[in-house]
Amino acid sequence: MTQIAKNDKHLMLFSGRAYPELAQEVSSLMGQELVPTRALTYANSEIYVRFEESVRGCDAFVIQSHTAPVNEWIMEQLIMVDALKRASAKRITVVAPFYPYARQDKKHLGREPISARLVADLYKAAGADRIMSVDLHAAQIQGFFDGPVDHLWGLPVLADYVADKYDPTEMCIVSPDAGRVRLADMWTDKLGCPLAIIHKRRDPNKANTVAVHEVVGDVAGKTCLLVDDMIDTAGTITEAAHALRERGAKRVIAAATHAVFSGPAAERLNASGMEEIIVTNTLPIRPEQEINNLTVLSIAPLIAKAINAVFLDGSVTSLFGGQA
Repeated sequence: MTQIAKNDKHLMLFSGRAYPELAQEVSSLMGQELVPTRALTYANSEIYVRFEESVRGCDAFVIQSHTAPVNEWIMEQLIMVDALKRASAKRITVVAPFYPYARQDKKHLGREPISARLVADLYKAAGADRIMSVDLHAAQIQGFFDGPVDHLWGLPVLADYVADKYDPTEMCIVSPDAGRVRLADMWTDKLGCPLAIIHKRRDPNKANTVAVHEVVGDVAGKTCLLVDDMIDTAGTITEAAHALRERGAKRVIAAATHAVFSGPAAERLNASGMEEIIVTNTLPIRPEQEINNLTVLSIAPLIAKAINAVFLDGSVTSLFGGQA
């Protein structure tokens, strides 16, 4: 259990309505109750929030997981931050385990937005002093916010589970596309496994449509671990699994931090033949998402430790083996 040490500051935890179970788990691990909050949605879809105890001078952490409908939960979190600022909270940290609009981090074509930057600007305008998130889709998002950003890594949670269950000497880490090679490199460093890369090309005129071309690396006879930061519609990862089996992989498993699981994801994953799909609970798994061989690991202990480190002005980097 991560205990709150004595400090002259006053820590308070707040939860939005998107995924209160994760916030409650963090709260329990820290031995710190969530602040009672009155939140409701009016008939015209406007959101109202009021905290039911004083927050003056507190060190506030506002936890919200941005599952669908994403826009509604962003607005609720912004309103919560604004309420805290106007009620004289001393410092406000946005805790967004899954950063909204993270995939829109740059312009691919003319006349496109950079929505990840817009979200950072909205947090700042609402009154946030700091952002905490897990496995940002692009590391450059840290530079979008004018203030500290705590970028937490889900890899240790996932890799420890994989190392305990599978033999790393028989494993190959596979990047499902060129964009995840750096992440796959980190996995190979952690588990001491060889690396393979799947080269694919997206159709620029069709969203969430991919075409797998070739596998670079030796995967025959090996347990292939596909790694990614998120699984959304599961098109990329299931096509990658198919390509690996065609090239003689003994078995295919997948690990990703964020289980977005939109649209046809459950159907595709169940038909993929993957032996296990390992994710964390940065996002809720909806009841209709019945996925075979799904393992969900808790990210709450990591978030609890990070919140405690920030509150005590300690090192978040040291949680991942870095220098304090």
